[in-house]
Amino acid sequence: MKVLNRFPVRLSDRPDHELVGVIKMPELTVSPLRAILKRLVGATLALLATVLIVYFDRDGYRDANGDGLSFLDSLYYATVSLSTTGYGDIAPATSSARLVNVLVITPLRVLFLIVLVGTTLEVLTERSRQAFKIQKWRTKVRDHTVVVGFGTKGRSAVNALLGDENVEPDHIVVVDTDQQALEAATSLGLVVVHGSATRADVLRVAGVQRAKAVVVAPNRDDTAVLVTLTARELAPKAHIVASVREAENVHLLKQSGANQVVVSSETAGRLLGMATSSPLVVDMVEDLLTPESGLAIAERAVEPSEEGGSPRHLGDIVLGVVRDNVLYRVDAPQADAIEPGDRLLYIRKVTSAETIER
Repeated sequence: MKVLNRFPVRLSDRPDHELVGVIKMPELTVSPLRAILKRLVGATLALLATVLIVYFDRDGYRDANGDGLSFLDSLYYATVSLSTTGYGDIAPATSSARLVNVLVITPLRVLFLIVLVGTTLEVLTERSRQAFKIQKWRTKVRDHTVVVGFGTKGRSAVNALLGDENVEPDHIVVVDTDQQALEAATSLGLVVVHGSATRADVLRVAGVQRAKAVVVAPNRDDTAVLVTLTARELAPKAHIVASVREAENVHLLKQSGANQVVVSSETAGRLLGMATSSPLVVDMVEDLLTPESGLAIAERAVEPSEEGGSPRHLGDIVLGVVRDNVLYRVDAPQADAIEPGDRLLYIRKVTSAETIER
């Protein structure tokens, strides 16, 4: 009696070719017109090469009319041969001409057909190419960032990574169940994984066990807790940053293994409240949080010439000193003097100073 396996194979245990559709690698986008022109140029070059080969060896061909081959006859023969029509009115007669047909013109005929039906072949080979890319990516990816959820929060986190942190797109993996969100992530050149991040095998497919950082940004707080628990179990050393809507759930995320928790609703509420009385303060905060222009909060290493001095006397506006992974505000006693190995949190000028328009 045949016994059926009651337990399905985990995603992380499947071969790479079975992950096509689960993992999607970014593709270089080419306009349809450019793709068509490229194929037409290739087909024309193959046809021209065949015409020249036949014309230079025209004495080795026999024409049904018996008057020899002209350049137009060579073009005619090349066209009907490459298109596999083959009327037979012009045919190679000598051994050398037949050998050239076998070794040169036949491969050109195949190349000509491949170019003309390139779109169909591209669709047929897409799965194989994706499987090869997935295999190559899974063997090489290390110290990447996994972003769970590509909604408003996840998208903003990715924009910050690409802009302010200068992270390469192929070092960011987006995990989501929404196909439109994944397509938007793919358009940015990101690697995407289709599946629920609450499942350990989905996170394994995303390579979370080798990730440097994990951004947890789902739409529900309970989902964030479960994803953080799963990610922490798989990646004990990864830096996990989670977002929650309600402040009362912060301790749950901390207990689940999150290194940092951002309360999205509370932060937005504070900005809304400040905007009623101090709108310019809100504009400045938004400017600091926007890495593309104006001012931005950044982190850098201490230069040797700065060691022993006070961070308040530097040319940069220093907000805090990071020492042994502990942040000290610039007004703290521990930040009175800069020590070797410290890092500074400071305000960096991204562009020339401009007036913030309300």
